[in-house]
Amino acid sequence: MIADRIITVPLDKKSAAKYAACAYEEYAKKRAAKVRCLGGGSFGIAYKVTSEDGESIVVKFMRADKMMQKEVFDLRLLRKSCPLDMPKVLFSRDKDDKIPVDCYGMTVMQGKPLLSSLCSLLSSERKRRAIGEKIVDALHEIHGVKNAKFGDTMNPDCDTWLDYYKPFAKQVLDKAVEFEKKGELSKEIINTMKTAWQKFDIIFEEKVEDACLIHGDLNIMNILKCGDKISFIDPLNSMYADREYDLFQFDNLYGKRFFLSQIYRKKYGESRRCDDKLAFYGLWNEVFCVIKAGTLIPFIMNPLVKNMNKRLETL
Repeated sequence: MIADRIITVPLDKKSAAKYAACAYEEYAKKRAAKVRCLGGGSFGIAYKVTSEDGESIVVKFMRADKMMQKEVFDLRLLRKSCPLDMPKVLFSRDKDDKIPVDCYGMTVMQGKPLLSSLCSLLSSERKRRAIGEKIVDALHEIHGVKNAKFGDTMNPDCDTWLDYYKPFAKQVLDKAVEFEKKGELSKEIINTMKTAWQKFDIIFEEKVEDACLIHGDLNIMNILKCGDKISFIDPLNSMYADREYDLFQFDNLYGKRFFLSQIYRKKYGESRRCDDKLAFYGLWNEVFCVIKAGTLIPFIMNPLVKNMNKRLETL
């Protein structure tokens, strides 16, 4: 992972819809009858394309170099080991004169994100815990995939987790200081990061023994529910890593409603410094996202800063 601002390919929705139809017709050899935007973020946007005979797939555009290749690789890798459904990659396509944005096609996933599933969010504790158990057990199976080296799934090359993570964390801190000088990050955030960095060797004093496959972005926006069926989507920066790196996202948004982190740690164990590490991982990841995309979301960032400061008081 490189902590730097990503330059994206311009892509308006009208053009993207046309390109989605073109990519589908090239793949399926059928005419696209309907194209609907499913939404997206800073670097990707997805469209559901339906043919005249009712067949549908999702075409996703990745607006930054090499992101499509990485996401396709990780989806295929994770799908092999995840007991819950994940999108199946149908094709991938490098940008060219015809479609000037990298894209890939995948199967349509039924359901909606847990974040927007009010019936799930407001259901009884027993039902919410049952949902949490399914999610946690599936993630643990993914974590059961091990590698001899730590690092990016496409090229794991580090002997220890800190050989990979510590240089990345320092890079994020250095870049964050630059962004504070430009007025893109507050002094409060930087001061918290500097204090946490001084405690790095304490926070990460326990050795991570296993290089486990992780999803990288398993928050409740990327967990779909349709009836009793649960699916995972949208991995981000999947790695062979400390398995606890996957847990800080569980407490973001309304993840605590499903007791995800609590269930995982009780069933599958935790390191002695787990709370401290999750606070560090969460803050550093969010600052990394601000650096990459240029968008700061206070209702996500502020609790992470508060939690890191709370943990620092105990060190």
